[in-house]
Amino acid sequence: MYKALYRKWRPLTFDDVISQQHITETLKNQIKSGKTAHAYLFTGSRGTGKTTCARILAKAVNCQNLNDGNPCLECEICVDAEKSALSDIIEIDAASNNGVDDIRDLREGTVYTPERCNYKVYIIDEVHMLSPSAFNALLKIMEEPPAYVKFILATTEIHKVPATITSRCQRYDFRRIKSADIAQRLKYIAEQENINLSDDGAQLIGKLADGGMRDAISLLDQCSVCAEQITAAEVSNIAGIAGRDYLYKLLDAVADEDTAQALTVVSSLYDMSKDLTRLCEELITQLRNIMLIRLTPETAAELIVCMPEELAELRRISEKMPLETVMEKISALQECRERMNRVLNKRVEFEMGIIRICRNIQQNNPVSIDNSEIYDKIKQLEEKLRSGNFKVQKPEESAVQQASSPAADVEPKPDVDLRTVKPEDIIPFDRWNDVLLELEKINPAVNGSLAGSRAGTVGNVLLVIAENRFFMTLFKNKDNALSLNEAIFRVTGKRYAIRAKCSVTKQQQQSMAEALIKKAQSSGIDTAVE
Repeated sequence: MYKALYRKWRPLTFDDVISQQHITETLKNQIKSGKTAHAYLFTGSRGTGKTTCARILAKAVNCQNLNDGNPCLECEICVDAEKSALSDIIEIDAASNNGVDDIRDLREGTVYTPERCNYKVYIIDEVHMLSPSAFNALLKIMEEPPAYVKFILATTEIHKVPATITSRCQRYDFRRIKSADIAQRLKYIAEQENINLSDDGAQLIGKLADGGMRDAISLLDQCSVCAEQITAAEVSNIAGIAGRDYLYKLLDAVADEDTAQALTVVSSLYDMSKDLTRLCEELITQLRNIMLIRLTPETAAELIVCMPEELAELRRISEKMPLETVMEKISALQECRERMNRVLNKRVEFEMGIIRICRNIQQNNPVSIDNSEIYDKIKQLEEKLRSGNFKVQKPEESAVQQASSPAADVEPKPDVDLRTVKPEDIIPFDRWNDVLLELEKINPAVNGSLAGSRAGTVGNVLLVIAENRFFMTLFKNKDNALSLNEAIFRVTGKRYAIRAKCSVTKQQQQSMAEALIKKAQSSGIDTAVE
């Protein structure tokens, strides 16, 4: 029966593991000195050797004839371990056995001493998939395990492992394997398997593997049944990176800021059932390649993954876009890619992203509020209330009053004399509702007092006519006046000299209040205040 190459060529000793010498040498020294830990945590991206090293370590601590820290592969322990016939080395897939009951079974098993080995070794793969209750159950046995028990945990997402677990383990970080080391290993495997692999083919597979040895060997296995001579061109065809003319048409349109052409390309790809999420990712990758070409034109070929003819095409397109523009487009597309996971219509979201990067439209970000300033103002108010050092000002009876704003240096002086202004000279301010919506975000209290208000302009003066006299009290506060000024500026982009008046006199408002009270009393509502 045929056996996949990545399984057939899995390293059997520490010396076979490539690009992880900083880990394998340490483990070998521990084994030779007899100072192995009770718990290990292996972390790193896929295909870098975590589970492989865990299996080698499990064999080595139990091997009867060690060879310079490596398992001998000849004793009964090593042979049975390779056949998965050793009951003292237990592998657990936490992705499918992640419940608290599974860990309780593990804890119960640690009570029994090893049958044939010196140590009972538990290898827990993808340990980050354990549930919180399972982690709690594992914690106790890891904290004080029997002397004959060892744990080896492996994970690709170390941030999901609780600190209480990591602090009880020796942690080893597996690096991504260099593409040159992958290519060298592939050449060796190809020679042993009588596969005709060219140097450029091995190098391209090494780049496509993205630091994972297993992915590289699997791609070699795939290529070996599709081509007699595995060259870079064959690898490109089999891996699906050839025939990407559509991508460079789209990049050309983006670089030329030709929105119509870019949307046409997207539409044709959508009609051909192209996954737009994948297309967005490919576009980000190619813009990243262009960014690296702009930064390191001499060494870019070593940093990006593409065919030689594609590199020339990318260099041509990179000449059309400055580095800052490329980075802005990458940022916009990354935001678009994130939003595509949450929207119902991915096509609309992607097309909006394409329009933004073609026309350099920046995404509007909400204005953040400095909470520290708010807390300072609250503390000042609390101090005034405690000390009683405050004064309530009564609204002036004059029809017009000026807003005294801390931003007086940016507020223009009135260019008209309000005493000579006639009602027909005042132009209705048609964006007043937009100003009130913006003011609600900045200062809800002032916004509430402007219910039913209206505004007009004459020259550079904006006249606010309120129906609530409480607004006049609030408006005398400098901070409140500043917030209204800021809301107007955000909506219009202009600074006005703001003047305010109330259309209801104090006596009228008092009469209105008394009428409301009488109406409430006649309805049987208790309005008494103690």
